[in-house]
Amino acid sequence: MKYVILIGDGMADYPIPERDNKTALQIASTPNLDFIAVEGMCGVVKTIPEGMAAGSDIATLSIIGYDPAKYYTGRGPLEAEGMNVPLNNEDIAFRCNFITVNEGEVADYSGGHITNDEAEGLIKALNEELRVEGVGQEEGWQIKFYPGMSYRNVLVLKSEFKAKDYEFERREEIGGAPPHDIIGARVEDELPKEAILRNIVLASREILEKHEINVKRMAENKNKANRVWLWSGGRKPSMPAFSEMYGVNGSVISGVYLVKGVGRCMDLDVIDVPGATGYIDTNYAGKAEYALRSLKEHDFVLVHVEAPDEAGHLGDIDLKVRAIEDFDALVVGKVLRGLEDEFADTDEGYKILVMPDHYTPVSLKTHIKEPVPFAIYYSKARAQSKEEGGKEGGFDETSARKGGLGVLDARAQDLMQYFFFG
Repeated sequence: MKYVILIGDGMADYPIPERDNKTALQIASTPNLDFIAVEGMCGVVKTIPEGMAAGSDIATLSIIGYDPAKYYTGRGPLEAEGMNVPLNNEDIAFRCNFITVNEGEVADYSGGHITNDEAEGLIKALNEELRVEGVGQEEGWQIKFYPGMSYRNVLVLKSEFKAKDYEFERREEIGGAPPHDIIGARVEDELPKEAILRNIVLASREILEKHEINVKRMAENKNKANRVWLWSGGRKPSMPAFSEMYGVNGSVISGVYLVKGVGRCMDLDVIDVPGATGYIDTNYAGKAEYALRSLKEHDFVLVHVEAPDEAGHLGDIDLKVRAIEDFDALVVGKVLRGLEDEFADTDEGYKILVMPDHYTPVSLKTHIKEPVPFAIYYSKARAQSKEEGGKEGGFDETSARKGGLGVLDARAQDLMQYFFFG
């Protein structure tokens, strides 16, 4: 049996009044998602446990059946793992965004979606020039910035960090709020409570504002990446291998280091796809191609596409519809055709699961916790009737609630138990 999970990050949405109260999934042309929903089984699943923040870190762990309450230590260490940043058990890794601050307010969570080359230049300058007042190497600590992709980077506080005034509590997450949740807020009101983190954020201003990269961006009327923002810090997680959980080997494909890090922590092979950017311009078709290649050696592959989520954060409905249509045509469609060609006639066939990880409504520009739609198609067992399987409405938030699988709880492994063993 071959197993495939395709995640369109943040695809789920609320009805949009100016679009006849349709959601982005309902507006978009998605024949391949609709096929899976109608010919398979569908429902909705709770991916964000009570008391935890709505985000791809929590949701991805839940989807794959790893209880976030047990295994989640923060977004930062997962991204560090995805970037192959070496961490010992006492290091603290943070997600480090480049953000835009205008007149003291957070104006852009992505620093104008700076390029990889620009981010690397700014990271280099921070590592060379950043000094935090009152603390230095002689106090026995180290900090280091690591370039990731575009605005998504990592800062690591090494375990040599011993200064008494800057001890960190062992709690779920350390640092400020997610920057996409504080657009328009005053920076001084949102700074992390930990003094060392506040000092790093404040000290980054002088280095970044004057940097030639930002001088050039300002001349081109682009948002400057003029501050770092540190959030969701934590220590290295420890998780059982995916093969121990489900009895199959596998791989993960994504354009973002977060999902790569989740896969690496589960001992899945992490496959890098040329041109996978984690944005609207990502190499959709390449992800599908590499997924099909992976299935020649593995039994399982997870493919994650970030683009719909980015459009949701921008509040751009047309961009979100386009991202969903590209996901459907270039990823879901291509994978479906490849599975049919290669594995439909094998003894066990294949199963494919499609879903978002969470809602990112364009009206809110942030994540919410509502249960998300999903659909599962098994090549050897099409639904015997519409009552048992999908609905004629295809794949969307409303139709999924009428599906035969009802409401599942990912944290309780309901989804993965059905997918692998149902």
